[in-house]
Amino acid sequence: MGFLTTWNPRVDAIVPAPPSNTARRHQPVIAVAKVLSAQTGIPLCETCVSKVKSTAQLKDVFDYGRRAAILKNAFAVEEETTRSKRLLLFDDLFRSGATVSTITRVLLGAGAARAVYLLTLTPRKLS
Repeated sequence: MGFLTTWNPRVDAIVPAPPSNTARRHQPVIAVAKVLSAQTGIPLCETCVSKVKSTAQLKDVFDYGRRAAILKNAFAVEEETTRSKRLLLFDDLFRSGATVSTITRVLLGAGAARAVYLLTLTPRKLS
């Protein structure tokens, strides 16, 4: 995590991507985001973005366009906490980029964020 201090993106908050399966007790994306926040001193904003629409699972959808269509209008932001902020969007998995692209558009649009940076850990689920 030292790269965040050497990179020094000067972000106001870490924003974890909302978990796709909210029924799970343990949410890896939230757990890792909490560690990132604790290690870097960058505040964590778990409520900045929320999933407001139930969507089909994306694990077997590989086409970016299909994934983006499924995610359309799936996320909402708390504008009062994101307005004019520089945010580090964090997701533990990255496949096509549809999820983070959709969330970024919402953060910059309705959320009025100043900038959104992206950090992901892995391009796919590790077995």
